[in-house]
Amino acid sequence: MTDPIVTHYGPKAYDDHPPFRYPDYKSTVKRSPEMDMVHIVQTLSETSGPGPAWAEVAEEDADLTTNAGTGGEAIGERIIVTGRVLDENGEPLPGTLLEIWQANACGGYSHWRETAFPAPLDPNFLGVGQCITDEEGVYRFTTIKPGPYPWGNHPNAWRPAHIHFSLMGPAWGSRLVTQLYFQGDPLLPLDPIYNGVPAHSRERLIAAYDHDVTVENWALGWRWDIVLRGSAATPFEEDH
Repeated sequence: MTDPIVTHYGPKAYDDHPPFRYPDYKSTVKRSPEMDMVHIVQTLSETSGPGPAWAEVAEEDADLTTNAGTGGEAIGERIIVTGRVLDENGEPLPGTLLEIWQANACGGYSHWRETAFPAPLDPNFLGVGQCITDEEGVYRFTTIKPGPYPWGNHPNAWRPAHIHFSLMGPAWGSRLVTQLYFQGDPLLPLDPIYNGVPAHSRERLIAAYDHDVTVENWALGWRWDIVLRGSAATPFEEDH
């Protein structure tokens, strides 16, 4: 295993995360608050439970290439995405539930409202998966590299290949959501969602190719560590 990408930790930097309102990402203007939010004190049940349904997580849920239940395999470039979930001190966080969702190799999502982009759907690919980190905080997914797709934010707009990540702590109120991008993607400089993240922390969203993770004659390997807090924290879409 290679060393984690993260090299420094410390107090949280509040300017690491994307703002609610980023004009180049047009839908944020419509959905971001125009007035200061009202602080609501959370109850004990919101901060301590209930937690994720671990009993429902099976080993095959982490293999998106075969978990559609059809008996067939998903079409596309097979990849392995792995890394560690760490706290602000660089310590691993075992027992963290990770859920991912993504487009297929053609850039299409398996969703009934997916009508804007005429990409073919793969009947053997659901585009969702989940796993729980081990004692070393390691997660691992086998999936298909998602394709880019057009979206209506601006003329000739294409989203770079990305995978959505949700991390769940011991309570529903501790859920964090972010996106993984791939090293070397030429669409990154053109994407307002990626560029909505402060420039100094964008690289923390990019998975690096790792030949040690790559499996011969099977799948290319990508490594991406996720840091929940501190000065090296991964940028999240909602800051809890």
